[in-house]
Amino acid sequence: MKTPASTAVVLVVEDEPLVRLDAIETLMRAGYRVIEAANADEAIAILEIRRDIRVVVTDIQMPGSMDGLKLAATIRDRWPPIALIVTSGQIVLRERDIPERGRFLQKPYSGPRLVEAIRAAL
Repeated sequence: MKTPASTAVVLVVEDEPLVRLDAIETLMRAGYRVIEAANADEAIAILEIRRDIRVVVTDIQMPGSMDGLKLAATIRDRWPPIALIVTSGQIVLRERDIPERGRFLQKPYSGPRLVEAIRAAL
């Protein structure tokens, strides 16, 4: 049985605490269940134990062993059904730079734009 989009689990991967908190609150108000990670290493650890994540929203520039683009590529390789939203305020990506079924969202983004990107990805 398909999970209704509004109850889908979203993993937000963002190293800036205020940006992460804002995204989490926005998505929770929209009806999503949200999990958070401060970097790609935390995100991978979560993905290895959770089987219910439908979307990952990741910033590109983060500290740790990999940036958001490498995280997105890893997710696409290991967990292909998960939808990807890649964000950045510093880098603008071209379509070919984003893994398959991924979307780019330029920062700063509004809450409604984030929600719409997730709805479109699902």
